[in-house]
Amino acid sequence: METFRSDHKKLTISDVADALHVSKTTVSRAFSGKGRISEDTRQRVLAYIEANDYKPNVIAKGLAQKKTYNIALVIPGDCNLVDMPFFQNSMQGICEEASANDYDVMLVTTTASSCANLERTIANNKVDGVILSRSLVRDRNVALLRSQRTPFVLMGTSRDAKILQVDNDHRAGCSELVGRMLGGGTTRVGLIGGSKNYIVNRTRRQGYEDAFKNAGVQLEAQLIFEDCDRPDRIESAVNALIREKVQGIVCMDDVVCSVVLRILAEKNISVPQQIQAASFYDSTLLKNNKPAVTSLLFDDKALGALTCRTLLRCIRGEDVERRSLLGYELAVRESTIFAQPRTEQICR
Repeated sequence: METFRSDHKKLTISDVADALHVSKTTVSRAFSGKGRISEDTRQRVLAYIEANDYKPNVIAKGLAQKKTYNIALVIPGDCNLVDMPFFQNSMQGICEEASANDYDVMLVTTTASSCANLERTIANNKVDGVILSRSLVRDRNVALLRSQRTPFVLMGTSRDAKILQVDNDHRAGCSELVGRMLGGGTTRVGLIGGSKNYIVNRTRRQGYEDAFKNAGVQLEAQLIFEDCDRPDRIESAVNALIREKVQGIVCMDDVVCSVVLRILAEKNISVPQQIQAASFYDSTLLKNNKPAVTSLLFDDKALGALTCRTLLRCIRGEDVERRSLLGYELAVRESTIFAQPRTEQICR
């Protein structure tokens, strides 16, 4: 954003050139650090710029450096209202980080079957890089960005080690949560989750399985239910787990957990006295539930900020970590019974 002089007029590149009796090209070269210009002239221009608090128009700056100073944030077009807190919080971190680096953020929606909006954005050279906010097993966005050699970072996890990835440590968090249930004597713990096409759900299942392996407890495959992306499928899974006489149910996210808790209440099954319940993701959706739900807490804003920072470093050609993981908190609450006090929080 351009600054203003005391006379309230914008200081333009022409003003700088006229004041120093040099060409506009010389001013541009001094600012960008590119092109032939003497060191004395460069220092004279930079000193004037600093004294007058001049900042170049982003469009002009972009033309000089062959950049748009825009990045795209790709969000799923099929996300629902309960997904919005995650996208809003992570988007806030992305926008703040982008703004601090003179970048603007464009929102682009895609679906699992179509990436036409992103394809048009790339074809029209509207952005310097892209953030993908959801990781899929079969991801058209990744194939497109690679074919166009567009810098991108995945805010999530992929099995493809060549993709730049920034994520929360879901696997470790899920393992710790289930491990504490197993350690407290709750050994028959069922799992209910959403679509297997989302990498995050597969990662959470890995954490669930890790907990059984680490505790030396036999994993029972019949207690695992995936692709429960509708209330009727969740209810079917809950009924099956009740028949299996499980001691606890862990849910891959807050949406599934809220439905599970409603079904248990309708069946007059008390939590945690008869069946314990926990969620691998905490949000306002579970905030007012009684009893309070044991769950994993992640800093979505920090995740967005780190993802944006990684992308900008990649755009600048800097070396970046191929995969970065953020920590979590395990919030132990009344919906599970542990040896620790019910309101204890374990920070990671």
